[in-house]
Amino acid sequence: MKSQETPEAAAVLQRWLDDEARVRRLMNSGAAPVSRAELAGEPGIALFDAMLAGRLPGAPIAKTLDFLPIRIEPGLAVFQGEPLERHYNPLGAVHGGWFATLLDSALGCAIHSKLPAGKAYTTLELKVNLVRALTVQVPRVRAEGHVIHLGGQTATAEARLMGPDGRLYAHATTTCLVFAARPQPE
Repeated sequence: MKSQETPEAAAVLQRWLDDEARVRRLMNSGAAPVSRAELAGEPGIALFDAMLAGRLPGAPIAKTLDFLPIRIEPGLAVFQGEPLERHYNPLGAVHGGWFATLLDSALGCAIHSKLPAGKAYTTLELKVNLVRALTVQVPRVRAEGHVIHLGGQTATAEARLMGPDGRLYAHATTTCLVFAARPQPE
């Protein structure tokens, strides 16, 4: 049975679609814009609050690869993606790079959401385990990233990529370098 065919999976999928519509409305609300420079003195979560409130544009990669943040709070980042045929590899399934990018976004944003003002991060290591193939037969997946450790110089996180029926498609871990933020050009 395909993931979207059970009543339970259909109910979860409908909640996910409702969440997606809510986030898209917020992100397109035309709220008073803010610049990244204005957020420089704020903790990491402030960036996501501004993004999800429509005051700061989302990451361009999310539009390119058809995913978006659904919920971000300190230590947690949930992204939702729509697997499409344009994400396929030559074998007729979603490319592993799509899995990796969605999981990397959840992992990195979970860490970023816990950073204090004046701190930044970059990925040192990303480990992705693809558990099963993903095709357009699965209408949505969610990557949920959680911080495991946030230290002065390194941070680690883990994430799972799940379908609406609870099936695991992939899981990942990351190690990130934490450092003093440098001013970013606008």
